[in-house]
Amino acid sequence: MSRANILVVDDEAINLEILSEYFESESDLVLHATASSEEAWALLQDEEADFQVILLDRMMPGLDGIGLLRRIKADSRLAGIPVIMQTAAGTPAQIREGLEAGAYYYLTKPYRRDGLLAIVHAALADAETRDALRKQLNQHVYSLKFMEQAEFSIRTVDEAAQLASFVAHACPSPDNAIMGISELLINGIEHGNLGLTYSEKSSLKLNDRWQEEIERRGMLPENRDKRVRLSFRRYDKGVEFIVRDEGRGFDWQDYLEIDPARAFDPNGRGIALARMLSFTSIRYEGCGNIAVARIDAPEAEPSKE
Repeated sequence: MSRANILVVDDEAINLEILSEYFESESDLVLHATASSEEAWALLQDEEADFQVILLDRMMPGLDGIGLLRRIKADSRLAGIPVIMQTAAGTPAQIREGLEAGAYYYLTKPYRRDGLLAIVHAALADAETRDALRKQLNQHVYSLKFMEQAEFSIRTVDEAAQLASFVAHACPSPDNAIMGISELLINGIEHGNLGLTYSEKSSLKLNDRWQEEIERRGMLPENRDKRVRLSFRRYDKGVEFIVRDEGRGFDWQDYLEIDPARAFDPNGRGIALARMLSFTSIRYEGCGNIAVARIDAPEAEPSKE
């Protein structure tokens, strides 16, 4: 198994020492520590540097954590690296600022070793999933841009990943669309058809048992025949996806925006991030078991003639 490189950015020597001790027994993780955002940015500019997760202190002299986070997310080569923001305290406005700048998780100091490692491993797993989706994306032909409408039906999380990577090619920007499509499909499976609650997913993610539980529930007799259906249609201004599951719905209004109250949970931001990064709009119909997402085509540049 390859070892994952973790970049830690913190100006407090005692914090770096504690983190070093926390990771000491993790043979699959290699810690790289820096004491300032400027040093971290210099490391990240090395094209041979290969960091899988960044653990970033928010409050630092000079370029602070938010400033470095924005630089990272503005760089296409680095934007996909999960950034876990550390903070001693934070107002809801500060937390929202970090999440909207691209922070993947928030950790409140002081934190326990087990909690930190669980979040790091969850971030690594999510990053691996994104990389796998992007690799699948590149395997498909671009002729899907000619598809006008289509209907699909899936049952498992693996099928959701395959379908997302396939239909994303019908979108104006496949790289942006794929994660949002995947998020809606997986939500339909786990929360809709399999009835997984928010709190149950949080616990499973922190204990690295989410995949195991999804597979177990999927094999239950009452769930074996449940499907998530995706309808695709192209219209004059872009494309539209309708995702239907067989669940009892949910209070979707609370999840369209990033809620600082969920910033410290390993889940709960997917729909809001999909709306921000993948779709022009998302709305829910019925009891919340029907998601309608649109992606507008970019406006054509005016002719110079």
